[in-house]
Amino acid sequence: MDRRSLLASAAATIGGLGLAAMFPGARAAPVGRYPLTLTDAEWRRKLAPGAYDVLRHEGTERAGTSPLLNEHRRGTFVCAGCAQPLYESRTKFESGTG
Repeated sequence: MDRRSLLASAAATIGGLGLAAMFPGARAAPVGRYPLTLTDAEWRRKLAPGAYDVLRHEGTERAGTSPLLNEHRRGTFVCAGCAQPLYESRTKFESGTG
């Protein structure tokens, strides 16, 4: 390993530790342990076609078509698939881009 690689690796590690300290409540789920595990066919039955494409196959919505575009109620946003909390409405970013 050359000096440049060593320094880059050290910087990345220190940066990662700094980010982890900034967000102490953010913990990744253990590998293979999920609150809801369904087969692809079960997901297809559970979700609307658009949600299935976005949540299970990395699809995207057309710009300006999301029902959440003008959502301003207070509360916690949850995953459409498993109902796990995602974020608080007070932290929602209004980019103005649709």
